[in-house]
Amino acid sequence: MQLIKIPKVSNMSGIKSLVGRKMTKSVKFMGEDVKISKLSVSEVMTIQEKAKDIENNDTAGLELLQTVIRSAVEGAEDLADEDFQTFPMDELSKLSNEIMKFSGIGAEAGK
Repeated sequence: MQLIKIPKVSNMSGIKSLVGRKMTKSVKFMGEDVKISKLSVSEVMTIQEKAKDIENNDTAGLELLQTVIRSAVEGAEDLADEDFQTFPMDELSKLSNEIMKFSGIGAEAGK
């Protein structure tokens, strides 16, 4: 009888194994549960860069809101700009605030 050697699969452990993993939670948006994830460092940096334009550009606020939601809400990456205009503004703002808090940005960071 001949034994077959199976190569050992390396199991990553420690912090390296967490690269790319997302932390998620469900929040209410327009009375329905949606899943949000914490923003990555690169996503936060992109958002902070876009936030600098808000003072000089009236549409930058909505663009920033869209970027936050597209980055963190499950399924939102496929929303067109026109889709955002069909939602109530206060609901979009609440959702964005939840994402920012969950991601560690803002007064109630990390909740």
